[in-house]
Amino acid sequence: METRRMPLRSMDIAQTNREKLRQLFPSVFVETVNQNGELVEAIDFDKLKAELGNFTELFDGRRERYGLDWPGKKDALRIIQEPSAATLKPAREESVRFDQTENLFIEGDNLEVLKLLQKSYYGKIKAIYIDPPYNTGNEFIYPDNYTESLETYLAYAGLIDDQGRKFSTNTPSEGRYHTKWLNMMYPRLYLARNLLTEDGVIFISIDDNELSNLCKLCDEIFGEENRVAVFPWRKRTAKSDVPFGVSQDFEWIVVYAKPEFEAGFFIKRKYYYSDDYDEGWRISDLTVQRTAQERPNSNFTLVNPKTGEEYPANPSRVWTITKDTFRQYYDKGKIVFPGDYDFLNISRPVFRVFESEDREKNLQRFGAEEARRAVSTLLPEEVGRTEDGTKEITDLFGRKVFPFAKPSSLIKYLLKMIPDNDFIVLDFFAGSATTAHAVLELNKEDGGNRRFIMVQLPEPCEESSEAHDAGYKTIAELAKERIRLVIRGIEAKQTAERAEAAEALPGLGAEVYDLGLGFKVLKLDKSNFRIWDGSDPDISEEKLIEQLDLHVDHVDPNATEEDILYELLLKAGFMLTERIEEKVMAGKRVYSVSDGDLLICLEDEVTEDLIQALAAARPKQVICLDRAFSGNDQLKANAVHTFAAKDRARDGIEPIVLKTV
Repeated sequence: METRRMPLRSMDIAQTNREKLRQLFPSVFVETVNQNGELVEAIDFDKLKAELGNFTELFDGRRERYGLDWPGKKDALRIIQEPSAATLKPAREESVRFDQTENLFIEGDNLEVLKLLQKSYYGKIKAIYIDPPYNTGNEFIYPDNYTESLETYLAYAGLIDDQGRKFSTNTPSEGRYHTKWLNMMYPRLYLARNLLTEDGVIFISIDDNELSNLCKLCDEIFGEENRVAVFPWRKRTAKSDVPFGVSQDFEWIVVYAKPEFEAGFFIKRKYYYSDDYDEGWRISDLTVQRTAQERPNSNFTLVNPKTGEEYPANPSRVWTITKDTFRQYYDKGKIVFPGDYDFLNISRPVFRVFESEDREKNLQRFGAEEARRAVSTLLPEEVGRTEDGTKEITDLFGRKVFPFAKPSSLIKYLLKMIPDNDFIVLDFFAGSATTAHAVLELNKEDGGNRRFIMVQLPEPCEESSEAHDAGYKTIAELAKERIRLVIRGIEAKQTAERAEAAEALPGLGAEVYDLGLGFKVLKLDKSNFRIWDGSDPDISEEKLIEQLDLHVDHVDPNATEEDILYELLLKAGFMLTERIEEKVMAGKRVYSVSDGDLLICLEDEVTEDLIQALAAARPKQVICLDRAFSGNDQLKANAVHTFAAKDRARDGIEPIVLKTV
């Protein structure tokens, strides 16, 4: 093992602080000329102030320096920091396996959605692929009033009466052609960066029109040192009838990453090492997206042989093993229980995967054991061209309902660059949902557990389009139907394979690999709670009384309990695919989120018995409606005291947090 040299000097605190600042705000580091005429790196403190919410001195009276500026950049920075008052409302009827799936389709303006995802998904997205508007001269739409993005969207989507707000378009005849594109992209890319894991990567498709601006934009947001590559993608064969006699057959895929990213075509894992095994191991989920009805033999209570502690199955997501095979797996060391290892922070049993098992899978996948093969910027023919994307759409729908779709083979190739197959993929310009198609197919091919989050504006399909003729009013509707068709195709193939296997080996059984075939639809909408607007210092007495009356009961009377539940889930910082169980405590309905870490009670009355029951469950957070206390401050104080006393009893564990809405 290589030794490391002991540093003989103390830590350079200033340099360390600069590096920390660079990780948080790469855009504030710029090139400038010092008094000696030398080109040096410096911190743009005006930009830093803007990042922290102070815009007064931005771009005013500063020296010339290298960087990308444009009219409206100040407003684009400001809108990033404007909090969203919106929510995401579930649409069960448009979903597939709503309660089991870990895939999401979000219908709404992606800027607002990206803001809403910040708390729940900050640093949790491993891969982002987007195919944004190319600014080719065709119109693209985006909110034309930064300060009213939610209202703009609601009016556009027909969710509120239109009061003159609309999504504007962009054409080359306008004087601010490139500026509008930059103002549209900048806040979205900035917010997207926050969502990436420390080894995450973003792939961005683009053509010649904005390639240079996109690279400069990403240099600022992600840091120039984190530019991975610019891949040329051949979209078509050469055409003859083209301007200047030059056929532009290539587009580009711009790739930036967070500091710990490393590409390669060999799956890299992080392993634990313990005294009881001679090789490394990792943990994996011990549940599967199947219900108790689908797999009754897997719907049982796991009992820890060492402690006797019981872990009931979730009827909506049962164990991957059966009651009969549990002991076999346990004796082989394949099952790990909470408390088995001090360094594992788990609350439910998990599956153990040994390093040798991963090596065997890699051998099967790549043919020979070797170091991870480097990725070439020369994309192979297998990634496909636009014509392949068109054929995919036509084969699925029976007609060409979406023009110029990327082939799913291209997205699959990009995702296979990532040395892992268990992560979340985000596409916030989802279009026809090619990325979702790619994720589902790739999981089928290599047994991966990738999950997708698609975000798409309900942009109307043109009346003259084939999509409109086929009955699709919006691109979002078409995208959702594409995912359903892909799922049906995979399920049909599974059924055929299962029947063939059963015929060849009658005793084989019907167990099949879980492919996460489903998706949960949510739609951007206004909050289920009336939010106090204190922005107008000159508000009239009449208007103030009106606002006070509205906030006596600030819950929207039209909101369903599930609407409220998902808004609280999102704003409490939990993923939208977290496991939710409905329980009865002291005669009241309570929602248990993430194995009891969060308990939500939306009943109209909180009782002393309920408080005791909630405390006994030992969650990390409890959320209930403020009106449920009926103005009884003593009862509320007793709840806080009871939770604190329960925490003292379990010696040093973080206190239960009580929140009301």
